[in-house]
Amino acid sequence: MYKITRREFLRRAGIVGVVTCVAGEEFLGLMEAQAAVQPTLSVASGGSPEILVKKAIDGLGGIKKFVKPGNIIVIKPNLAWARRPEQAANTNPEVISALIRLCKQAGAKRITVLDHSCDSTEAAFAVNGVRDAVKAGARLVAADKKFMFRDIKIPKGKVLKADQCAKEILDADVFINVPIAKVHGSTTITASMKNMMGTNFDRQAWHQLDLEQCIADYSTAVKPDLIVLDAIRILLTRGPKGPGQMKDVGQIIAGTDPVAIDAYATKLLGKDPKQVSHIKYAAALGVGQIDLKKVTLRKA
Repeated sequence: MYKITRREFLRRAGIVGVVTCVAGEEFLGLMEAQAAVQPTLSVASGGSPEILVKKAIDGLGGIKKFVKPGNIIVIKPNLAWARRPEQAANTNPEVISALIRLCKQAGAKRITVLDHSCDSTEAAFAVNGVRDAVKAGARLVAADKKFMFRDIKIPKGKVLKADQCAKEILDADVFINVPIAKVHGSTTITASMKNMMGTNFDRQAWHQLDLEQCIADYSTAVKPDLIVLDAIRILLTRGPKGPGQMKDVGQIIAGTDPVAIDAYATKLLGKDPKQVSHIKYAAALGVGQIDLKKVTLRKA
């Protein structure tokens, strides 16, 4: 079984950047203080995808708050389907390329764009625009081989006590989740937490257990350092693959709380986050804040 490193533990605890000497009661106090802080979502509207990505992240303090010179970065978009960018089934490739450029400007040593797709990974990559997006300065990895994953423990999980996660993510300095907001036939919506299914190896195992509880359980153990939600064009029907009815929202939302991000996405899709099981379960497990009245919405 894979033994978690200190870096990974701090990331999963949501306190990356805390000085490394913290221990004991002081450490627990910092965790409680972190949990008590009202999360912030930075909502950018008006402009090109590149402008929106920068505005949204600037609303949180800028990319240099998250990416330091020499950092190894992994970006995880939703690249699951062999659909064209305009069909809103995958993360907009212009959002991906904008984020790559920002990470490079912040001094990233290496940037990897990674996904484990639902369709044939290579078939999906050939259609969804990501091959052009990574020309901005990243390597593209199809994480579809078992040796590319490592065992992890999920101590807070209700039904999922262990799983695998992509090694690239576990070894990264900064992990950025870049989902698209859309409806989903099995889980009502898919946004940040559902997008994490592309970071584990055997997604079918979750379906055989309790899909929505597994999504929540996994989110207690593997946490992004930054989430950039693509809500430029969202899919309202026949998700997750489409084609279906779409809506041009023209927003990018940045934050660090996956539950709050998903609650916001659910509202954009015309649904109630408290009626979406995996969001409700994750909130109950302490992953994040489901009540948007307790979230700071910062217009960027």
